[in-house]
Amino acid sequence: MSESLKPVTQASEELKSLLNAAIAREIQVSIQYMWQHVQVMGVKAYAVRDEFKRIAVEEMKHAETIAERLWYLGGTPTTKPAEIKVGSSLKEFLEFDARAEVEAVEMYRKIVALATEEGDVTTAHLFREILEDEEEHHDIFTTMLEEV
Repeated sequence: MSESLKPVTQASEELKSLLNAAIAREIQVSIQYMWQHVQVMGVKAYAVRDEFKRIAVEEMKHAETIAERLWYLGGTPTTKPAEIKVGSSLKEFLEFDARAEVEAVEMYRKIVALATEEGDVTTAHLFREILEDEEEHHDIFTTMLEEV
């Protein structure tokens, strides 16, 4: 790659590794939530089915956005999800999902801090926006869990 075509921002290997972990997590939860959307049963399913699907699609969009950023920074985005945990009941679905969102919030705060430390304001900004969505997802899942 010629000097004029290199990205403006140089990211550390640690930051690129964290971005790949974030992609794997986003792929994981998009599949997890979509399968839960398909598999949820019972009267309460009608109240949550569409929310699982909406959030699954939002998570896949996050994966795409993060992958584009990682590619720009010179990394290669993963295609492998983190461990998918679907569950076998609505309560278990929501417990897995709330836990996954807590993990995302923790990871994304770390990415914001590292990107800021490295002077990568774009990555920090991107993850602040995604972090808002993840906190909203956590709130949705924990609120649903109260009703199960």
